[in-house]
Amino acid sequence: MKLLDLTIPLGIGTPPWPTYEPLQIKYFKRLAPNGANGQVITHSNHLGTHLDGEIHFYTAGKDIADLELDFLVHDAAIVDLSDVVADYDIYTSEMIEDRVEVREGDILIIHTGFHHFGWDMPTADEIRYMVQHPGPDREFAEWAKKKKLRWLGVDCGSADHPMNTIIRDWMPRQARQAEAHFQKKYGKGLAEIFDDTKYQLMHIELFPEGIIHAECIGGDLDLLLNRRAEVGFFPWRFVDGESCIGRCVAFVDDDEYDELMAKKAAMPQTKFGDAYNPAHVESLNNQVKARAES
Repeated sequence: MKLLDLTIPLGIGTPPWPTYEPLQIKYFKRLAPNGANGQVITHSNHLGTHLDGEIHFYTAGKDIADLELDFLVHDAAIVDLSDVVADYDIYTSEMIEDRVEVREGDILIIHTGFHHFGWDMPTADEIRYMVQHPGPDREFAEWAKKKKLRWLGVDCGSADHPMNTIIRDWMPRQARQAEAHFQKKYGKGLAEIFDDTKYQLMHIELFPEGIIHAECIGGDLDLLLNRRAEVGFFPWRFVDGESCIGRCVAFVDDDEYDELMAKKAAMPQTKFGDAYNPAHVESLNNQVKARAES
């Protein structure tokens, strides 16, 4: 058994969710004269690849320490939606089930393709990554409940649509872009589709059901699309933690790992050594271009 890392690199350049505390690091001692290097770090819990815990939005929920390893590690469906949704789009359960088998109690990892706009990528675009990614509506949330999904993971800034968060107020120019797109594609505006009863529904409506999610998945995710695999997320054993930075990994057999490494060797890689697929960026950009021309 070998492991594939689905975690984005974490450093002072890693953006937190908008307005949250970024990672700050300082040395409090050095090899000379102390004989060892030591650092102090300060950060919010919503930075890099992280797991949102129940008490992030649900007062009576579990903290991170309450999450058992058997919950965090399980069979997963990993789906690629980068060919059917792009900036500001809404994805559905039908899109997912058209591409991969999703079983009751699964982990679900959603590849929107927007990890290609993460800070570690040659095509980095922080605003697109945090503010313009696609997301779900209540149909998807109800489906997640029916499937009794264990937890979800997304390769972008939030499991909620960014225009169904406070970002809609913070980024008025992008909100106007999304409004025009929604009117054209869905025949309704932002306030009508994402009214107050749906606000951050992936957090507010799913966390009381025990369905939490990981955000900012990445790493070698492009090697594992539209298939099933065993996946695990490993946060700290964090008492009273509302959320937590962690490591997300996929487990594969040795023979398959060798095949995946051969595939990775033929793909471009980031400066941190993660494989990525430029075709996903091309697909996203072509969808946006086609909208503008229609």
